[in-house]
Amino acid sequence: MSNMLIVCYSWSNGNTERIARQLQQATGADIARIETVTPYSGSYDDVVAQGQREVQQGYQPPIRPLDVEIADYDVIAVGTPTWWYTMAPAVRTFLSGIDWSGKMVIPFQTHGGWPGHTIKDIKSVCRGARFAHEMKVQFDSGGGDHLETSEDEIKSWIHAVRQCMQ
Repeated sequence: MSNMLIVCYSWSNGNTERIARQLQQATGADIARIETVTPYSGSYDDVVAQGQREVQQGYQPPIRPLDVEIADYDVIAVGTPTWWYTMAPAVRTFLSGIDWSGKMVIPFQTHGGWPGHTIKDIKSVCRGARFAHEMKVQFDSGGGDHLETSEDEIKSWIHAVRQCMQ
C-alpha cells in the first residue's frame, strides 16, 4: 500500500480544504495545509486583485514549512484553488521546492467555472512525477461555497484514488 499525503492551499471559503478533507477521511492519508508567511488580508476583491498581480508576475510568496517530510511519501495529492486560470501562487512556491522524482501526484483544483490551465501548470512544475486521477471541482461562480460538481463525481474520484493506493 502506498504512503499518501494530501497537501492543499485554501483561502476564502475553504473549498479546497473541504475537498482535501473528504479525500483524507476516505483514504486515511496524512494532510498538510500550505500557508503563506504573510496571510492575505483585506476584502475578497482586494485579495483577488493581489492574486491577479502575483499570478501575472510569477510571484511565489514565502510559505511556512510543512510539518511533514515530503520524502516520506510515495503519493502526494496536491489541491489548489484556481487563481486567474492557474494554481494559487503559494502552491507554486510549494511545488517548486520539491524533488518530484519517483512520486505520484494527484492534482486537484477547485474553481468557480473557469478551471483554466491549472492542472497542466501543476504538471509542468512537478518534473519527474507520475500523475493520476486529476480532478476539477466546481463551486459557484460568485466566490461562494455552493458545490456545483456532483457529490457522485467526487465520490467516484475518491474511489479511484483509493484504488491506486492499494
